[in-house]
Amino acid sequence: MKKNFLIPSVSLTENNDKILAAAALGKTLAAIENGGGDGILLWGDAKHSTDDVTQVLCEAVAAVDIPVMFYQVYPRFEDIKKIIYAGASKAVMNPLEGGGRETLKEGVARFGSENVYGTFMTVSEERFPSPEDFREIVVFTGCKSWVMDMAAMERYDTVINEQELNLLACARESLSGDAIKEILLMPQVIGFTALDISSQVPGDIAGINDCMALKDYLRSEGMEICLFESSISFEDFKLNSDGLIPVITQDYKTGKVLMMAYMNEESYNETIRSGRMTYFSRSRQCLWKKGETSGHYQFVRSLEIDCDKDTILAKVRQIGAACHTGHESCFFTNLARKEYVSVNPSTILQEIMDTVTDRKLHPKEGSYTNYLFEKGIDKILKKVGEEATEIVIAAKNPDAGELKYEIADFLYHMIVLMAEKEVSWDEICEELAKRH
Repeated sequence: MKKNFLIPSVSLTENNDKILAAAALGKTLAAIENGGGDGILLWGDAKHSTDDVTQVLCEAVAAVDIPVMFYQVYPRFEDIKKIIYAGASKAVMNPLEGGGRETLKEGVARFGSENVYGTFMTVSEERFPSPEDFREIVVFTGCKSWVMDMAAMERYDTVINEQELNLLACARESLSGDAIKEILLMPQVIGFTALDISSQVPGDIAGINDCMALKDYLRSEGMEICLFESSISFEDFKLNSDGLIPVITQDYKTGKVLMMAYMNEESYNETIRSGRMTYFSRSRQCLWKKGETSGHYQFVRSLEIDCDKDTILAKVRQIGAACHTGHESCFFTNLARKEYVSVNPSTILQEIMDTVTDRKLHPKEGSYTNYLFEKGIDKILKKVGEEATEIVIAAKNPDAGELKYEIADFLYHMIVLMAEKEVSWDEICEELAKRH
């Protein structure tokens, strides 16, 4: 059975005019992810060029881990490339606009049909091509993935089946949960999108501010939906005398231990259902959804159990502080310590970036980093070039000892350059992951 995706749509512009600020857009995208969205379809417009939206898109996409599709008018293939490189997982374009079918064809050839979608949603139905013309567009461009409303799906039904297209069904109006279920049951439909998915639920659960209610409903109707499912039944866990299992919670990116608490079967099942960490409070003897009062929710990224099945490790996206004292972690009081080298290879580059960024925001007298920022981009680039050359020279020497010093110098100056140009390690790592 195919798995179905719910992908809320968001407009990039405010009142169809001004582009949303990156911070506001990022907050909206994060709320959709935290609410259970499997992806996001971000709609641009014809008024703003790709260059206008690239920086906002880059910063906003960094706020989420789920894929972001982006519609824009693309005059040239280079515009599609810019959007993909800015962090969009998929580009969506109308072959009746911008560079037309030639640009769509080039985008599909370069990034694949699974990453470049076609659509006619941005023009009136009167401008939709005939089924014969649509078939020609599909064959010419090689585009096998489309965003379509119900009218287009009905109009092009024969071509859709003949060409074996994949469809993201898009609602122009509010639909009932049953109607969405019927759409998702269509074999070519891989997902559903609407500007307000939270309203797409049966009346008795309307008003929910996220996708989870709709997902719960669809799963209850036998649909295969992207939800957490436990690979082991709770009854197979080894519990303590109170029927509880301890849970160690850590940040999903840094690995930092945030807290330790307990779960009973009800709280575990609620965590699986909602995707938000829910514990059992031993002092209050009730369920405790982390963040329900403070807003400091923990959104589940993964749950793992140890070899004895008596302890759970939860990796989460933490909103705000994990500890009720306001500390990032509950483990902030040292009891005993022996001096040791505490450098973590997986975090040291980000730590240096944090220090460099802080110097940029809060200059410190006598700081070499501030000296570079004051001299500007040309000085920074000169130092990066010099250090790169020093690496080449050092690598020619039989003793590799000097090489490590030159690489360290180069990395430091590169981090200063990244800070100057506002490029983050997350962006670099994401780009490397695409090439891995």
